[in-house]
Amino acid sequence: MGETKPSAPGFSTLSEIKEFASFAAGAQRYIRRSLDVAFDRKDAIALWSRDSVEAASIQAQYRFYDRLPEIRALIPDSSAIADAEPFMAPLVSVAAFDLGQGRIESFSAFRFLYERLIGAEARPWLPAVFCAAASMPHLQPERRKMLLQSISEAVAMAPGWSKRAPAFYPEWVEKVEAGTAAH
Repeated sequence: MGETKPSAPGFSTLSEIKEFASFAAGAQRYIRRSLDVAFDRKDAIALWSRDSVEAASIQAQYRFYDRLPEIRALIPDSSAIADAEPFMAPLVSVAAFDLGQGRIESFSAFRFLYERLIGAEARPWLPAVFCAAASMPHLQPERRKMLLQSISEAVAMAPGWSKRAPAFYPEWVEKVEAGTAAH
């Protein structure tokens, strides 16, 4: 009998789920919230805000994320600096907002979120966007250091990037009590 190999899309989805599960709970929550804000999946304020401070943060996130469709349209076709400027400047601003929220703790979590927010075509630009946003003075020095140390040399020196679109977009899941689950 021949072996059955996992399909590439299924294997990729499983890898993405495993990667998401490796993030801290706060990063997982922020990524799901951000995807709800970006794609109007749910009323993010009603679903995610636990207090008035968090509600204000989500309102600000909606304002920053209003720029995402324009940013997606500006992804450069080349690596020319002149082509990058209109794309990079607004994306660094949005990324600086997200890093300033204190929930994204690593380049890996940032890349996971931004591959979904902007698209696979943005992958070559994400290390530079992350480094620029993580270097901004609105972040405390220790936080800047932690974020910048999270990007590996291999990522910073990558000779190429996959164009495969992300398959897994995590969402809010209601908790179900163990005794109330249907059998």
